[in-house]
Amino acid sequence: MEKIDNLDRKILNIIMRNARIPSKDIAVDCGVSRAAIHQRIARLVELGVIVGSGYQVDLHKLGLNTCTYVGVRLERGSMYRDVVQELEKIPEVVECHYTTGPYSMLIKVIAADTQDLMELLNNKIQNIAGVVETETLISLEQSINREIQIKMVPGKRGRHTI
Repeated sequence: MEKIDNLDRKILNIIMRNARIPSKDIAVDCGVSRAAIHQRIARLVELGVIVGSGYQVDLHKLGLNTCTYVGVRLERGSMYRDVVQELEKIPEVVECHYTTGPYSMLIKVIAADTQDLMELLNNKIQNIAGVVETETLISLEQSINREIQIKMVPGKRGRHTI
């Protein structure tokens, strides 16, 4: 695995807070040249540390008001990959996790309202082969939405493994 240092970590923390920040501002904050920032970001992309970029969209302004977490129990855990392939066909499913505990999977679904959610559950998700039970948890409000802070390695100047 390629190594990253504290400068890389500082750059990551800055761009995770604001992906649209100009590289000149990152350079000033980090005390290096703009060229160094461009090179570092390009290397982090090449390493697969940075895997995307984009904008956050207020889904409520688009009429998508219901965020729901759905616990899914499978007939057999080995059916996970097949069920994931079917869930990928449902655009309202925005996250899927293979989990331990009472559910085989935990998925996040975005719907217009509870009627839309009921249609998704009854006509799509629960009709997937291998799905034997679902339990829904509707989010009433999202209070925190952030990226994790990447910790600096104290007292080290050289490169460190990711």
